[in-house]
Amino acid sequence: MTCSDGHVRWGVFGAAGVVFVVRFPEGPRVMLQKRSAFAHEGGTWSCAGGALDEGESPLDGALREASEEVGAIPAGHRVLGQTVFAPATDWSYTTFVVEVTGEFGSSINFETDAVAWDTPDEVEQRPLHAGFAAAWPALREIIEAPT
Repeated sequence: MTCSDGHVRWGVFGAAGVVFVVRFPEGPRVMLQKRSAFAHEGGTWSCAGGALDEGESPLDGALREASEEVGAIPAGHRVLGQTVFAPATDWSYTTFVVEVTGEFGSSINFETDAVAWDTPDEVEQRPLHAGFAAAWPALREIIEAPT
């Protein structure tokens, strides 16, 4: 859609994604998704996510999109925090940080070329999707905050 700021973005009702985190004694690892050539900024790494359906909450949409792209989300997950990118009055992208009990996921549809579980430092070494790169400092702060 063409948003109120004049930019074209995916998702008439906004969009949302989720960064999954597993905590290990040596530190957290986060799931990244390599975007396929069919996706916006293909070949870059980001979190799973996408457009919201009408009436869908950002969290429900983020979890639905993730399950469609990387597989079933383990039971017992919990939300640690979120960031919101709202560049226009009629569109926003919410990224949730969700802790899970163990690593999971694989490429299960055309939008995803690969899934990786990286340390926060490793994330910063990958070619990141521009939007995810902009959100990463705030997401990393949530990931590394004491629980």
